[in-house]
Amino acid sequence: MPDSATRMPSLFIPHGGGPCFFMDWRAMGGPADAWDKTAGYLKGLIASLPEKPKGIVVISGHWEEDAFTVASAPAPGMIYDYYGFPPHTYELKFPAPGAPALAERIVALIQAEGLPARSDATRGFDHGVFIPFLLVTPEADIPVVPLSLKRDLDPEEHLRCGRALSALRDEGVLIVGSGMSFHNMRAFFSPAATQPSATFDAWLTQAIESPPEQRWQALRQWASAPAGLQSHPREEHLIPLMVAAGAAADAPGQRDFTDNVMMADISAFRFG
Repeated sequence: MPDSATRMPSLFIPHGGGPCFFMDWRAMGGPADAWDKTAGYLKGLIASLPEKPKGIVVISGHWEEDAFTVASAPAPGMIYDYYGFPPHTYELKFPAPGAPALAERIVALIQAEGLPARSDATRGFDHGVFIPFLLVTPEADIPVVPLSLKRDLDPEEHLRCGRALSALRDEGVLIVGSGMSFHNMRAFFSPAATQPSATFDAWLTQAIESPPEQRWQALRQWASAPAGLQSHPREEHLIPLMVAAGAAADAPGQRDFTDNVMMADISAFRFG
């Protein structure tokens, strides 16, 4: 992949709830416009970049393996890994190409960091990838390479994984963690989400905006943050942020977007 003269940022984005952007959310008990602000943010992402990416690496909160695993299919298929939604949402298509050569390079970079990594030529796009990216790149004309989480969800290893990929940002590759800054399924749609999500979001924003070394140490210890475990009883939707933050290297971080959806604060973050 040719070098780029411009360094890409790395991002952490909210991917919403199931196929939320492509249905009437009133069917799920919320207002019809619940996800409109988040959709608008996602639709504007490419225009906010210094140049159009040559490739996109997406770390999804919906893919876990015992080693970091990179999808290397040239034409990834669809994985409709959500349940109980309207029939038309199972007909959505995201025909973006894969990038086998980039996938193999990602494996080599992660292994060079001393972490276990492999490729998977059969993996397609789960909804942590195709749902937001149908808005981010509706033309589906940028190669997209999914990257799994490592099943132990160790924050340090995911920060290191991101660090291993940081060189790709100088080659026109956009690195995106796709998850949710608040993900407590039992609390959504209730006051139990409101204060914990606001408390954790404030801590997370402060951590992201800290100097890089302090940011790394804070994210390593996210579980001891105020309302951390209330916001993430299981952390698979937060850990993609660690990869994006690790890929930032010494770049500053900032909160890029915030909204309140399903009675919870949700945010996106940008590095660089």
